Amino acid sequence: MPEVSLLLWDVGGVVLSNGWDLEARRAAAARFGLDPEELERRHLSVDAAFETGRLDWRGYLAATVFYEPRPFSPPEFRRFMRERSHEHAAAIATARSLRADGRYLMATLNNESRELNEYRIRTFRLRELFHVFLSSCYTGHRKPEPETFRHALDVLQRAPEETLFLDDRPENVAAAARLGLRTIQVRDPGGLRDQLARAGVVAG
Repeated sequence: MPEVSLLLWDVGGVVLSNGWDLEARRAAAARFGLDPEELERRHLSVDAAFETGRLDWRGYLAATVFYEPRPFSPPEFRRFMRERSHEHAAAIATARSLRADGRYLMATLNNESRELNEYRIRTFRLRELFHVFLSSCYTGHRKPEPETFRHALDVLQRAPEETLFLDDRPENVAAAARLGLRTIQVRDPGGLRDQLARAGVVAG
C-alpha cells in the first residue's frame, strides 16, 4: 500500500463548526420568529442550487425567508448566518502543523454555499492551512455523490489508496471508502491529532 500523500478535509465539523446546518437553521427560526418547518421546507427546495453555486445568498434568502415582508433585513439575517461559525482550535493547530511539515497535499472537500464558504476561508485564515479548496460551490458536486470524490482525485492527480479523507458525517466517510479512499470519521475534533497518528499521519 502506498503512503498517504493527500489529506482531503471536510471543513464543517472538522476544523470549523458546521456552517448553515439544521441546528443553525433552527436557531435562526427561534431568533427571528420564523416557522421552523416552513424554513426547513423552503431550504430543502433550494439547498442543492445554493451549495453548488447556482443560487447566491440573495436568491437563497428571497426563497427561504424574504418571500414576504419581515421586521428584520437580509443583512441582519446574513450576519446571523455568518456568526454561527467558530473554529475547533486543536484541529486547526493540527492542520497547521501538517501544512508546515510539507509532506502532504492539503485540500478541502466540503459542501458549502459560495458566500459562506469564502467568509469562512477568509475569517479563519484557511488559506494558511490548505493548498486547494474543492468546495461544492466551485465544483458543482456534493458529497456523498461518488462523482465528488472522483473529481477531487482527478483534479489533484492522486490515487484513492494514497488519499486520506477526513469527515464527521458517516455517510460521506462510507461513500469515500467505497471508492477506495482511506478514511477517518472525525467524532471529536479535539482528538484529531491522535486519530491521524493511528492512521500513520503524524503532525510534526
